[in-house]
Amino acid sequence: KESRNLRAGKGKYRNRRYTQRRGPLIVFSGDKKFTRAFRNLPGVEFADVSRLNLLTLAPGGHLGRFVIWTKGAFEKLNDVFGTLKTASKQKHGYRLPRATMNNADLARIINSDEIQSKLNDKAINRNKFWALKRNPLRNVKAMLKLNPYAVTLRKANLKAEAARKAAKESKVAKARANGGLKGGARAKISKARFAALTSDE
Repeated sequence: KESRNLRAGKGKYRNRRYTQRRGPLIVFSGDKKFTRAFRNLPGVEFADVSRLNLLTLAPGGHLGRFVIWTKGAFEKLNDVFGTLKTASKQKHGYRLPRATMNNADLARIINSDEIQSKLNDKAINRNKFWALKRNPLRNVKAMLKLNPYAVTLRKANLKAEAARKAAKESKVAKARANGGLKGGARAKISKARFAALTSDE
């Protein structure tokens, strides 16, 4: 009764007013008369061996509940669940699951001499170094992998740029050779052009 507490929340209004810890579980077979002797003990529950419930054997999914078996219930287990050699008498076609491994010590099997002798040697210095991704806009080789025509296009651009530069230099040199326009003449042309742009006509 020390673990009996008032439930938090609205469950207290829905016929679940108190909570308490689980006590021992008594598994019996057949007659239920002896259950009257334990019904006044808080936390003690009963279960018929032919109708076992997982929620009562392991409440909340936690294993390790204290279970008390009667002699009749313990003797009836073979009839309910059967054995590894015989099927169940109450459950049609039910057999106990057979273990796929005779020896459940997996670590011992793996480390045995028979298994270790067939394994490959431990890999040493087999680290894989992934290639660094290059920027094709800055790296010429990376660009050639993506676009083999990039070299031809680059040469054409350089040739056109050199031609433009040469034409500009020749034009500037020609203007300088002719003496160019003097300051006063250039000013008159600028004023005339400005007057033409701003005229009302």
